[in-house]
Amino acid sequence: MRSSAENPEAYINSLPQERKEAISKLRKVLLENLPEGFEEGMGYAMLSYHVPLSKYPQGYHVNPELPLPFINLASQKSYVALYFTIWAFIPVLNSWNGSPMNI
Repeated sequence: MRSSAENPEAYINSLPQERKEAISKLRKVLLENLPEGFEEGMGYAMLSYHVPLSKYPQGYHVNPELPLPFINLASQKSYVALYFTIWAFIPVLNSWNGSPMNI
């Protein structure tokens, strides 16, 4: 289910009620537990939790104009998905904010 929502609230409001509840609960857990410095937004038509360009100006290697993704949360056609980006487990990038991210 590709979304054209421009922000997380619009994305959630566009979902069917049963998906809205699941996504909202997962979003709450993510926001309460993300390390300091990450931002929430939209990326690839999903909720995105990423390192902002202001903190990591090199951006995402696939497209340096995009922030470095960490986790994406989406309501797909038949399921809810959490996508984790593996860069977080690479030691050299694991300290982008000056200290290890205890993941």
